[in-house]
Amino acid sequence: MKKISLTFAGATLLIAVSGSLASSGSDKYTLQVPNGLAFSDFKGYEGWQVVAVSQTDDLLKAMVANPTMMDAYRAGIPGNGKPFPDGSKIAKIEWKPKKNPEAPFSVRVPDTLQDVFFIEKDSKKFPKTKGWAYAAFDYTPASDTFAPNPTGKVDCGFACHSKVAAKDYIFTAFGKR
Repeated sequence: MKKISLTFAGATLLIAVSGSLASSGSDKYTLQVPNGLAFSDFKGYEGWQVVAVSQTDDLLKAMVANPTMMDAYRAGIPGNGKPFPDGSKIAKIEWKPKKNPEAPFSVRVPDTLQDVFFIEKDSKKFPKTKGWAYAAFDYTPASDTFAPNPTGKVDCGFACHSKVAAKDYIFTAFGKR
């Protein structure tokens, strides 16, 4: 009986470890882009407050920010001429849209997740880009996994954000509520 218990316990442990290793291989929080910005720096972004939403012909987007950045927005940054503090983080979540078949009017809602973009301010870590770092992670629905975008920033990072240098390099304005 003890032999069966030990065998069962060993098999259970092996299955648990195998499952843990398999899931850690696809764990989004282990990913990092070449410039050092890691997905794990944004742990919990799914619950951050919405700053604003936007739409292109192809995508629906929600911009969410961590509490540090939300406090800065509420204090009037960047409109008051002050910069966002170090520790500010913003995430842009992008979905392919679909029409909501249940709505009694025409409305597009999120369908398939496309990717997430992250921006973090840390003046000590990223002095060459005025304190900002950028990352993009593409989502693959078939495997339910993320991967760093090969360019790291999808052709828009500091150079793209330099257009809004007067707004401390952030395009997204805090929408009135």
